[in-house]
Amino acid sequence: MGLLILRVLLLAATGASGYLLTQQLASFPGAGLAGIGAGLALGLLVILIERSIRRVPFKVTIGGAIGFILGLMLANVLINSFFSGILEGLGIQFSSYFLVNSVLGYLGLLLGLKKGKEFDASRLPWVSKRVGPGFDGHKVLDTSVIIDGRIADICDTGFVEGTFIIPQFILQELQHIADSSDPLKRGRGRRGLDVLNRIQKQSTLEVKIVDQDYPKIQEVDAKLIALAKDTHAKIVTNDFNLNKVAELQGVPVLNINQLFNALKPVVLFNALKPVVLPGEVMNVKILKEGKEPGQGVAYLDDGTMVIVDNARRYMGKSVDVTVTSVLQTTAGRMIFTILKEDAPESF
Repeated sequence: MGLLILRVLLLAATGASGYLLTQQLASFPGAGLAGIGAGLALGLLVILIERSIRRVPFKVTIGGAIGFILGLMLANVLINSFFSGILEGLGIQFSSYFLVNSVLGYLGLLLGLKKGKEFDASRLPWVSKRVGPGFDGHKVLDTSVIIDGRIADICDTGFVEGTFIIPQFILQELQHIADSSDPLKRGRGRRGLDVLNRIQKQSTLEVKIVDQDYPKIQEVDAKLIALAKDTHAKIVTNDFNLNKVAELQGVPVLNINQLFNALKPVVLFNALKPVVLPGEVMNVKILKEGKEPGQGVAYLDDGTMVIVDNARRYMGKSVDVTVTSVLQTTAGRMIFTILKEDAPESF
């Protein structure tokens, strides 16, 4: 709302300025309306530039501004030092002045934008000792680890500190999943939003929602890696493929599945959060066939795969199952079950 008011004030100022200038410089009929139109057009142009700049990383914006200023300075030095007498004698001083400033200003702007994009603060000698992968405890969360929910359990224990970075494109993906027509996807999306809300309430953590985006990059995982590089942050995920791709590009990764795999005895005995224990009964919906004959596959709200023996005939239906074992791997957690009716009395 405040930004809208500022934009309206800007348009009012440029429109009024255009009207006053034409009243002083022109006397043809309708000059005032033409001045207002020109002023409003200039104001709209400024707003469009402002909207474009908001999507550009800060270091690129600074680089472009510095390059533009240096270009104009070089143009003025060249004109005043070498060509002012010649241009004045030829009577083309103003047009040449404008041309040289335009050309060198444009070249300086392009060069500044390019160098600003390539600039890495960690290369500076007075910063390199302080800046490195994961400095200040910055961590970027991906969609899968948010929906999984175990990151919130770890935060509750107080083992995680620093700043969690949540980009807008991750929030948009979560919202898209939460608005899905598929009940399973909708439940996972809403679970992810609840997990984020829970993490935000942690007193030992700071959660930053950033607008930084990468329009030229289509895949969300590639955007996450680019953001982690720009912010010198670690990626927190449980996605095996993202883990490998990020490591290949030199981005540190904290894999929740690896953590839980290292603490496998703790996980099986539910030290952090009750998941499931052998013998526990739960109700799941069989969604697809398993790899083995007769197997059915279901999923929990956090995306955990549940494999049910002899459940293929119940495709699309909800059934009661009994847990036989829980397998934690680096690629995720899997729960093996049998139909409740087939469970032995020992369970």
